Amino acid sequence: MPRPRPTAVIAEWFGVDDDFERVPADPRAAYRRDVWLGLTLTVLAVAGMELSRSAGYFYDDTRPAWLLYVLSAAGALPLVARRRYPLLVLALVYSHFLLVGLTVPAVPMTQVLQVVYFMTLYTAVAWARDRRAMIIVVAASLAAMFGWLFWQTAISSALQHYAENEGLLDDPPGAIAALDAMIAQTWLTNVAYFFGAIALGQVTWHAARRRAQLTAQAATIERQATELGRRAVVTERLRIARELHDVVAHHVSVIGIQAAAARRLLAKGGDAAPDAQGPLATIETASRDAVEQMRGLVGTLRDIGADDGGTADGGDRSPEPGVADIERLAGADGGLDVTYTLVAEPTGAEAAVPGPVGLSLFRTAQEALANVRKHSTARAASVTVRVDRRPVDDDARFRGGYAEVEVIDEGRARPGSSGSGLGLVGIRERVATHHGVAEIGPRVTGGYRVRVRLPLPVEGS
Repeated sequence: MPRPRPTAVIAEWFGVDDDFERVPADPRAAYRRDVWLGLTLTVLAVAGMELSRSAGYFYDDTRPAWLLYVLSAAGALPLVARRRYPLLVLALVYSHFLLVGLTVPAVPMTQVLQVVYFMTLYTAVAWARDRRAMIIVVAASLAAMFGWLFWQTAISSALQHYAENEGLLDDPPGAIAALDAMIAQTWLTNVAYFFGAIALGQVTWHAARRRAQLTAQAATIERQATELGRRAVVTERLRIARELHDVVAHHVSVIGIQAAAARRLLAKGGDAAPDAQGPLATIETASRDAVEQMRGLVGTLRDIGADDGGTADGGDRSPEPGVADIERLAGADGGLDVTYTLVAEPTGAEAAVPGPVGLSLFRTAQEALANVRKHSTARAASVTVRVDRRPVDDDARFRGGYAEVEVIDEGRARPGSSGSGLGLVGIRERVATHHGVAEIGPRVTGGYRVRVRLPLPVEGS
């Protein structure tokens, strides 16, 4: 594999071809903070200039004090827009650095302006949205800075005067000539200072890009999870609609058949026959229309399910399971020892549980046992079915009694086997359809409980 060219490595590190553009999370607040920062540094730059004058650094300078204050303020003031226009601010500040440094060299050397130069270069690298333009402007700024530094070391006699006054030229204390060592130290300090600002800015930019990528990935995962949940709910509703159709359609069809038979019998004779034919014919027509409309509606739902990745086939037309089939479900061999208990009050009340209620209890037990086998360390579980025709005084929903299924295990969650939770969504959808209550979650004493209680119709209603 050929090694990438150095220019390609540099371009990749600076994100030249990256689509990411770094902007503040709250631009208005960020730009407001930049204004206050720029104004604060401007005041500090003017104050620092006065301290330098008072300390005697401008003793031989004949320029008026106000000019020095203006030059100091002009170097710091552009930072009020440092993140709004990072490259423009960098160009202005380093142009100031070069022009003022060539005419009044002592001004750029004040401590506050040194901080300003570092912060401006760091901000340009960390916040520039056009990475190619950033490289060009930064390179030009470095050229201006090192050009000024070369000019100062070439023509300035300050270092030589210092070495002569200290006697370092006559008796050098180290292995390197004192003047050469001071020049090298000045260059090393500036290289570390300015390239450190570039490195820190680029590291900050990479960190911001990683955060943006993680945020985008989290949003995508959340969006996909929401879509999967929506699809699971739609699928479960389609199945519930089909099951309700099967049960209700059967009874409505019986009504239609009986009404038609009554109409025919009454039509054979009797004084009341003419009066009875009209209502009975209406019952027959309405029941048949209801069945046809329900079949059309469920067919439409099945077609929608097929478009979403489901199936539109008619499915198994065998009778749906009910309460009586839960015992068979508990006895199925699946690597789990299941204890089944039936509690009925009065005895035999389970036989009168309506089909839709029994089907929902069966599906709940089926899903709960499947979850125990897949996601729990339990080797045993208990399934308890309770059917009680006595009204529950503190809940009006259960005036006709209730039918309940409870699945309990003593295990712990198996590591790395967490499911999507879509099966529990289906259980809650069924409970909501029947206006019942559900208790799903870990037990205080250990293990897990799934308990669903559904209301029974009031007897005689």
